Amino acid sequence: MVRYSRGAILLHWLIAALLIFNLAYGFLHDSLPRDWRIMPIHKAIGITVLVLTLARIGWRLTHPAPRLPAHMAGWERTAAHVSHFLLYAFMLAIPLSGWAMASDPNPRPLTWFGLFDIPYLPVSEAMSEFGHEAHEILGYAALALLLVHVGAAFRHHFLIRDEVMARMTPGVRVPAPPA
Repeated sequence: MVRYSRGAILLHWLIAALLIFNLAYGFLHDSLPRDWRIMPIHKAIGITVLVLTLARIGWRLTHPAPRLPAHMAGWERTAAHVSHFLLYAFMLAIPLSGWAMASDPNPRPLTWFGLFDIPYLPVSEAMSEFGHEAHEILGYAALALLLVHVGAAFRHHFLIRDEVMARMTPGVRVPAPPA
């Protein structure tokens, strides 16, 4: 079985870590102390996820993913393709909806970790409100899909005992296919 490229693995785990942090913060921010002032970090991470996702899509277009194992049933292949497409869609739509929300007619500060300003999107108040609602709904949907994705990886690793999860795990050797 062939592994994903190092670039794909790096982008996968970097985006995954940033997404998990931002989803956790997004769901818990109302219960955290306001003086932590973590919202600017949440926004900067969201923009970072957007940029890294665009890089990941570019990488994927130039470095095709390894083929799915032959033992996978047709429905599993379809589910894998659909879930990966949806993950990419969420990794684009969630940051864009947050960016739209932050770009309302009374914009809140938007910087990349305080290093430089991020331009606001030219959105109306109604579009900013739509972005707010979409951001929340997409966050819950992404969390559900993320749990399915992790569950499928664990299923392959612990129940089926194939190399699907190992192909994307850093530092794990995957045996070469028989000649």
